Amino acid sequence: MGSRRSEAMASSLVTGINHAMARLVDIWDSIGIMEDQRVERMQTVKKYIEDLLTDMISEEESLRHRIKTSIITTQKQLETLCLELSEEPYKLEEDLTVLQMEKNLRCHLEALLKEKSERMKELNGLRQQDEELCVTLCATPYYIPSGSMPSRTQLQELKEHIKKLSEEKESRVKVFSGLREDIRNLMDEMGHEPETSLERESVCSDTDIFLLTHENIKALKLLLSQLEMKKESLTLTRDKLKDRAVSLWNRLSCPEQEAAEFKQEALHTLSDEIRRWQNVVERLEVLQRAKLEEVIDKVRQELVILWDKCYFGPEQREAFNSHFCNNNYTEELLSLHDCELLKVKEFYETARPLLESIEKWEKHWALFQDFERKAADPSRFSNRGGALLKESKDRAKVQKVLPKLEEELKGRVEAWEKNQGSPFLMKGQGIMEYISKQWEEHRLQKDKEKNERMSKKADNSQFKTPIKRAHGQANSGVTPSKIRKTPNQASLRTTTMSSNSSVSSTFLCVPGKPPLSAKRTKTVETCPVPRTPLQEFNTDKKAIAISYSDFTDELSRKASHEAVLNSTVKDML
Repeated sequence: MGSRRSEAMASSLVTGINHAMARLVDIWDSIGIMEDQRVERMQTVKKYIEDLLTDMISEEESLRHRIKTSIITTQKQLETLCLELSEEPYKLEEDLTVLQMEKNLRCHLEALLKEKSERMKELNGLRQQDEELCVTLCATPYYIPSGSMPSRTQLQELKEHIKKLSEEKESRVKVFSGLREDIRNLMDEMGHEPETSLERESVCSDTDIFLLTHENIKALKLLLSQLEMKKESLTLTRDKLKDRAVSLWNRLSCPEQEAAEFKQEALHTLSDEIRRWQNVVERLEVLQRAKLEEVIDKVRQELVILWDKCYFGPEQREAFNSHFCNNNYTEELLSLHDCELLKVKEFYETARPLLESIEKWEKHWALFQDFERKAADPSRFSNRGGALLKESKDRAKVQKVLPKLEEELKGRVEAWEKNQGSPFLMKGQGIMEYISKQWEEHRLQKDKEKNERMSKKADNSQFKTPIKRAHGQANSGVTPSKIRKTPNQASLRTTTMSSNSSVSSTFLCVPGKPPLSAKRTKTVETCPVPRTPLQEFNTDKKAIAISYSDFTDELSRKASHEAVLNSTVKDML
């Protein structure tokens, strides 16, 4: 349809020119211009029209040339931009006119130029952030060649790099803040004034004074550890001074009214505390010099207590014996006692776990020996209320724990000797040697007690048979010297059978030779004479038919009442 309009426009243009020429001819006719002049004038019109058309054609040709040149230039720019922006080359659609090609290329070029501008703007902003973070963290900036156009991938990587640096900065700021806060608190707690530039910077309120580098973090951590060590040292010094003051106070037996220093609250800083306790110690040492004899005696008492706690033997105490027995009370002697006391205290603190294990073993060893003594006591079987069962359980528990404690002691001693490079002595001998001797002494004591029992049993194992007497004869003629009691009992009690099966208690005696004046008739006495069960049975007036087996069963039954019911007397062990 466009082509028809242009054709109609061209036809209309030709028609217009023809009408114009016809009008010019009419004008010329009316004027009366001659043919030659008409031709001349028509040539002028023709030349004018031709020149006009030529100019117009030239202009259009120039426009076409400019468009083609613009297309070529735009294509080159697009190729360059695509390379810079890492984009795919732009491809034109087919069957496009030159003007459409120029327009498409120009629009795409404008879009790429805009993207380039945005990328460069974003790059500059990201680079600024990256540089600030890298300066703060002393890190390496993300590398993008100067003057080059970053790709989208590079911009994304730069953003990730900045994000990581920001997170690292937050982490380091947190660490820095914590370290500086701890350092500031430690200095305040100790009363320590900053001395070095690092200490001054660490307590400065300006947070930007420090670069957040690993080296600075290490420096602050080292400073913090040094301050912590110094605090421990000051705390130890304060505690030693306080312990010294308390020790001097106890030695001097100072009145409670003067104990104000010990009841005061802790001061603000450790340095103030140390100065305070130093003054107290100095004042008490002045008082101590005035009471040397009393103080040295108390130190000796402390030494003896500590020696006992450390299980020192005579050989270990002998080294200090000359000073311990010295009665020339001087400050030098007190100093020697203090040094020895301090040395023993340090030993006690070092070996405290081992000493506690020894104390635990000795406690169980004492329980074990106590159970052994109880086991030899026959009276324990008469206990009621489950005491024997409880004793049995406790005994089994102690017997189970003792070997474990000895193994634990052995391991502790070996570790201690390996660390200290010297043997650990208990009462002048090795621990395992001491324990072995305790067991050996226990075994020997058991053997001794066993031998004594066997010897006593052998001495009392001779049997004596009572002399037969006539039926119904009384033992009124037996003198007291003829009555014999068993070793383990003041008197042995036996039972006799009466005619009505009643049970009565009699003393067991072994009759000797009857005196010549003794009568064979039964005499009446107020106190019954001791008789054997068999004699009681023979004197029974009512004869009862009973077998020998029944008789022995009856004797066995009555023997359960702690009596010896046999015609032959047995000595009980």
